[in-house]
Amino acid sequence: MHRLAYFFALLLLLRLPAWSAETTGEDWPSFLGPRHNGISGETGLLDKIPTNGVPILWTKNIGTGYGAPAVIGNRLVLHHRVEDSEIVECLDATTGEPKWKYSYPSRYMDPYGYNNGPRSSPVLTEDRCYTFGAEGKLLCLDLNTGKVVWQRDTAKDWSIPEAFFGVGSTPLLADGKLFVMVGGQPNAGIAALDPKTGKTLWSNVGQTNWNGATTIGWRAERPYEWTGQEKQASYSSPVLATIHGKKHLFCLMRQGLVSLNPDNGDINFSRWFQSLANDSVNAMCPVVQNDLVLVSGAYYRVGAVLLKVKPDGKSYEEVWRIPKTPFDRFEAAVLEQHWNTPILTEGYLYAFSGRNEPDATFRCVDFKTGKLMWSRDERWRGHPSHGEKAQPEVFGRGSSILAEGKLIALGEGGLLGIFKPNPKELEEVSRWQVPQLHYPCWAAPILSRKKVYLRSEDSLLCLDFSKAAKPK
Repeated sequence: MHRLAYFFALLLLLRLPAWSAETTGEDWPSFLGPRHNGISGETGLLDKIPTNGVPILWTKNIGTGYGAPAVIGNRLVLHHRVEDSEIVECLDATTGEPKWKYSYPSRYMDPYGYNNGPRSSPVLTEDRCYTFGAEGKLLCLDLNTGKVVWQRDTAKDWSIPEAFFGVGSTPLLADGKLFVMVGGQPNAGIAALDPKTGKTLWSNVGQTNWNGATTIGWRAERPYEWTGQEKQASYSSPVLATIHGKKHLFCLMRQGLVSLNPDNGDINFSRWFQSLANDSVNAMCPVVQNDLVLVSGAYYRVGAVLLKVKPDGKSYEEVWRIPKTPFDRFEAAVLEQHWNTPILTEGYLYAFSGRNEPDATFRCVDFKTGKLMWSRDERWRGHPSHGEKAQPEVFGRGSSILAEGKLIALGEGGLLGIFKPNPKELEEVSRWQVPQLHYPCWAAPILSRKKVYLRSEDSLLCLDFSKAAKPK
């Protein structure tokens, strides 16, 4: 009897390390991670990148797309395009081995010459996977099998003008609803769906709130006249926050920022924030802290604005706006966010700013005042999108996440770096040009269970970022 008990105890002990490894750390189940702000609670990570680089656990050749993968448990889901099909593929997060895949035809062709793959990131729960394709196909799949639970063709279900760069907003799953930036006319910019069935619960935003809105920052700041042909959808993703005890669903549409009641879709307030350039986008997610909300854009000097939500939840006041007007050439913009969302920590924003490769910078900005604390030139000497050689010593328009007091940054040419957040001076700890990556790397890193996942247009890598990792 004692030998039997000893045998079972030994068996449990032998199984314990594997179990512990699977349950240590956090998931990265959606765009910008578990808190939708690019910040992870992971610990035990590398303090600096070793001389020989970070150990690579596995690599995989993938199809085109710009969306980051998502991880929950030991499942990683990637949404990409191979030839004429969009593919939702589930992999073992530790080994990269395939578990299942689901594909469907896609005819999307980017009119500006960018790749034709999906732009959004998957959204995962313990048993469901949600994806939003470049043509607007919204899927709910069983995470264990890859079988379709429900699907919506948003381009057919709503009246949606064709987007400039394809559908690029990642849905938000929160409060028992799936919030989707549909972009439908005349008043279906945002829709809330039942995540179990895909049924529409409510939709709003459009003519109701933008008709008559003051076009702040335009040459003639006069009431806007809605035409019914506006492209409403942007490439930003919704953010849910509680301010003064009231829930707000913040959505940075193409026309500007909207706050909605997530329960019924009622609009609390709107604030115009649109570039004068017709082929422009808003792409960063709103950054919210307490009663302050920040948005920024990179087209035609729209810059950035910080709003303070009033206690009634129905109005706001402007804390700062830089530049005051896009026509003021003497006031430099402090933040011009093209696609990445700034990291806010201890009262300061850390962000790669700039519209194109030749005007990229890495910056620290005081959140409450808009004061520029420091800035470093990250401009390309060449122009990689034109086929010129990328310069590995700069990050270009990079993206970053925050974990264990460290900024983990990925440059658009595949340069990986670790920075220490420091408002007094830029503090770069280490850097490494990942040999398997090349321009363009436009998806931010993701982190789950001490593994960092990076993607380019054709490669997906899993790096061992644990402090105990041994360089190869």
